[in-house]
Amino acid sequence: MHILLIGATGLVGGLLAGRLLARGHEVRALVRRPTARRARGWHEHVAPMGEWPRLVTVAHAAISCLGTTWAKAGSEQAFRAVDQEAVLAFARAARAAGVPRFLSISSVGADAHSRGFYLRVKGETDEALAAIGFDRLDIFRPGLLLGERGGDRRVGERIGIALNPLVSLVLRGSWARFAGIPANLVADAIVAAVEQDGSGRFVHENAAIRRLAAGANIRC
Repeated sequence: MHILLIGATGLVGGLLAGRLLARGHEVRALVRRPTARRARGWHEHVAPMGEWPRLVTVAHAAISCLGTTWAKAGSEQAFRAVDQEAVLAFARAARAAGVPRFLSISSVGADAHSRGFYLRVKGETDEALAAIGFDRLDIFRPGLLLGERGGDRRVGERIGIALNPLVSLVLRGSWARFAGIPANLVADAIVAAVEQDGSGRFVHENAAIRRLAAGANIRC
């Protein structure tokens, strides 16, 4: 498959890119800075985020793993510019180019009517993606992502990761969707979803992500 990807330098995006390439897919990544990745099937295009839509070409699927942190963004406007505006501009350009499928990482608790800014932006973005009209839309809403992200973890995230083993024992039933989940499982699940047949709109929370990942049979 020919796949368009944004967010390829992030925690899940980096893992996902390696998995897609290992399975023989062609990955066209739109990035803001050069990466050190060198692999057959890897095509990266370095450009400012605002220029990404013009770099979109026809593909079998488009995937967004794009996201920033409040610490990096520094303001509501800057956060929205990345997590909402850039994602939607990419998605609309992909649909205009004839891309039939879109996959996006959102967040557990995403709700366009949430009082919390972060979850409201995520929910608004999910609703806007659904309105674009892809043949298939997969939205992933994982809990706290576990993995080596680097130095941009927020204090709250670091505390959450430290407490996750204990919290996971307590969270049961519908609350289990808020538990932490390894980023590699999210990447595995995205690979499984992009390789599935069928159309429609699918929202995957922790339990569904784990099921997809278990069935993917990915060795990375």
